[in-house]
Amino acid sequence: MTDYRRVHLELLDDGHIEGRLYPAPGAQAAVIWVGGIGGGWDTPARGLYPTLATELTDNGIASLRLKFRNPREMEMGIEDVLAAVSYLYHEGFSRLALVGHSLGGAVVIRAAAEATEPVTTVVTLASQSRGAEPVVGRLGPECSLLLLHGDADKVLSSEASMALFRNAQEPKTLRIYPGAGHVLDEVAEEVHGEVKRWLLAALAGREGRSP
Repeated sequence: MTDYRRVHLELLDDGHIEGRLYPAPGAQAAVIWVGGIGGGWDTPARGLYPTLATELTDNGIASLRLKFRNPREMEMGIEDVLAAVSYLYHEGFSRLALVGHSLGGAVVIRAAAEATEPVTTVVTLASQSRGAEPVVGRLGPECSLLLLHGDADKVLSSEASMALFRNAQEPKTLRIYPGAGHVLDEVAEEVHGEVKRWLLAALAGREGRSP
């Protein structure tokens, strides 16, 4: 038995986005999860997305995992996330978090900066800075930011997250994991705890603060 139900978000151009909705009865908070250029139901840190999406329902937080229509097109990915934000607001969710890995990290930063509906917090894992650095400063103070990266990332240097951090407003937090690569499998347990704590605090209205 799956913990989610399949949803299709219809677009004005007759296209649609595939999603997996993890419902939490009575929830007013939700998380949108996106992967990187690998596409499909991509997830970092040893199954972080489906694991946390399931666990958070016990805390009254729903989740929507998105499958990018084209994982190599940033602008299309931003449209996908913005469509998901609008969908969840129309479904009655008033507090939203966006989580993205790799290219998806830049996508969720851009989407949060451009969304007409407010986003409560953004979490990025091994994000690229390209496409996001010019707009990350538009987040905050109402939208907090958590950036996680490994210092052994051979795909995207941790300098990308450092650059985003420098340009972001408070509240913001940066975590660099020694010896961790791009997918963060080496520190999956630590990442799981960090992201879960952050989302619980942020979506309860007590978003994280930088150290």
